[in-house]
Amino acid sequence: MDRATEQKFIVITQKTRLEQLIHRYNYKGQAKFYIESHGGNFTDYENEDTIYHDAVSQAVQSLQNIGRVQVIDREFIPRYIFGADDIVIAIGRDGLVVNVLKYLTTQKLIGVNPDPKRWDGVLLPFEVGELSKIAVETIAEKRSLQYITFAEAVTNDGQRIYGVNDLFIGQKTHTSAWYEISLDGTQERQCSSGVICSTGLGKTGWLQSILKGAEGISRYCGIEKHFSIDSDFNSGSERLYFTVREPFPSKATGTNLIFGEVTKEKPLQISSLMSENGVIFSDGIEADYLEFNSGSTVTIGIADKKGCLVI
Repeated sequence: MDRATEQKFIVITQKTRLEQLIHRYNYKGQAKFYIESHGGNFTDYENEDTIYHDAVSQAVQSLQNIGRVQVIDREFIPRYIFGADDIVIAIGRDGLVVNVLKYLTTQKLIGVNPDPKRWDGVLLPFEVGELSKIAVETIAEKRSLQYITFAEAVTNDGQRIYGVNDLFIGQKTHTSAWYEISLDGTQERQCSSGVICSTGLGKTGWLQSILKGAEGISRYCGIEKHFSIDSDFNSGSERLYFTVREPFPSKATGTNLIFGEVTKEKPLQISSLMSENGVIFSDGIEADYLEFNSGSTVTIGIADKKGCLVI
């Protein structure tokens, strides 16, 4: 096939709900029986699957006229080695962009919304019909770029994990996490449901849920209070906010150091007191985690590398 350049495009896809059901129940008929027997609309699953795969096919076809194309499912991303100059195209929901970004270094990422009538696409500014034009302009460096600040967790044995939206430090189950937390000279032993560290990009995610929960409790107690982070805290901000989930007060544990700002100059440090099942994971991907048991200490701060979104 004739192509205009030797530029390599990596198209990242994700399984649709229908594909996940078929994987679970082995074949489509059994998946349909399960959904419809529970009152669901199986046609919606089929329509979503058809629209998504049509979008992927259209994207690949348009990119093949411009350069080399490789299609990869997102489950293989943690083990894939990207070329420094690859252009990455994520076709799926917003979460796909977040999941892919943290595995990139110098590569530009184009987010494509395969189904604008279904998905909001906050991080997916482009539709499939625009992709050819956007790709050519990206190669020619005629597109604007948005740089995304990452959170970074580094353990005392040298392991590292990045967070695009947030990091979670705690127990892999719903039992309590025990640890010592330290920030800017203040240290406290705590027992809680874990610690969340959020980036500016993630402020509308897990962090917002926690703040809204605090608002609801305050309102019930007769205190009308609106909790929010300052408006200039955005995807490029060089700071994080941490919050402790459900801290438990006791003779051995405190509840004073439960919310605050993390910067390069003031990193957050947490030492595990858990004999087993302690974990650190990012962006809701529990399967991709670092162990965080007794003897482990993690330092959380701003990563040197940034994500690069084409806008």
